[in-house]
Formats: sequence, structure tokens, C-alpha cells
Amino acid sequence: MNEPSRNKEETPPPAGVTDRVLEHEYDGIREYDNPMPRWWLLTFAGTIVFSIVYMFNVGPVGNGAGRIADYEVEMAKQLALHPAPVSDVSDATLLGLSKDASVIEAGRKVFSVNCVACHGAAGGGVIGPNLTDEYWLHGGHLSDLHKSVTEGILAKGMPPWGKILKPDQVNAVVAYIASLQGTHPANSKAPQGVIVTP
Repeated sequence: MNEPSRNKEETPPPAGVTDRVLEHEYDGIREYDNPMPRWWLLTFAGTIVFSIVYMFNVGPVGNGAGRIADYEVEMAKQLALHPAPVSDVSDATLLGLSKDASVIEAGRKVFSVNCVACHGAAGGGVIGPNLTDEYWLHGGHLSDLHKSVTEGILAKGMPPWGKILKPDQVNAVVAYIASLQGTHPANSKAPQGVIVTP
């Protein structure tokens, strides 16, 4: 479809306005220099100046002692409302749980859903270490194991399960792992870490 013919005569600029048509031409098209409005340019420059001042944490401007101090106060309030999980369960408590068949079964279910990919179905280790021998990387006492499960070992890719599982589930899975001691399933990983005696 043919475009309607355009009037090739240029409209002269209004009085007092210099012609902004640029000199170069491409395929019969001449470029018109249409700069941004001055108010827009001043606003843009103002945001740049503000960002530089903002980096220096200027305060107090209005209310507060500066953005970093305000952030730290808000984070402290959040931590007070939602404290991080603490692994303060004693070895004696966990040892008692490891003798309860119902707790062991609950822990087995949690282990089979969350831990099998890294530690194997029988706890012999896949990506993660073998949980059935007496060698441990991060402490072999039950309270150490509880801390590892709760806080995770981020450097080794183990997430903090205390943020995902309920406290009873963490206790149950630790009790289940304790019940695996000495089982030595087939194709277990070689020992890692140091021996920890019960």
C-alpha cells in the first residue's frame, strides 16, 4: 500500500527559534535535533546529585539517624520478633529420643524426604558424608549433629534445616541418625573427619 505523499516543503521555524534540522541527510531523510526539555534535564541532574549525597548516609534528614542506622534498628526488631533457631538440645535429651521407636520412625520419614539425596537411603553417604561410622567432620556428639542439622553447613551445600523443619522434626531426624551408628550399609563412603567416641 502506497504511503500518502508528503509535503516535501519544510515548514520554517517559528520566529526567534533557530532551525534544528541537522545538515546530514540519509535516504532523503533529514534528522531533526529534538533535545529533551530543560526541566527534564534538571530533574535528571538532581537525581544524580541526590544519589551521590545518599551514598554518604547523610542524616539525620527528617526523622532518623541515617539510612544505615535505621536499617540496623529495623533488623534488630525483626530478629527480636523472629529469632534464629538455636540448637540448645542436650546430648542426654537426644539420646533419650534415640531410644524411642516412634521418634525413630518419625525421623526416618523426615530423613527419607530431605536427606537421602546427599546421605543415601541407609545413611552411607553419597554427596554428603557417611552417617553410619564413627568418623565425623563437624563433631560427632548428638548436640553437634543437632547443630549441624539446624544451622546447616553452607560451605558444603547443606541448608539450615532448622528454618525448614519443625523443632520436633529436627530432633527426630537426629535421633534417627543416631540409630544408624554401626550399621555400615553396603557401598558406604570412606571415613571422613575424626573419630568421635560415644
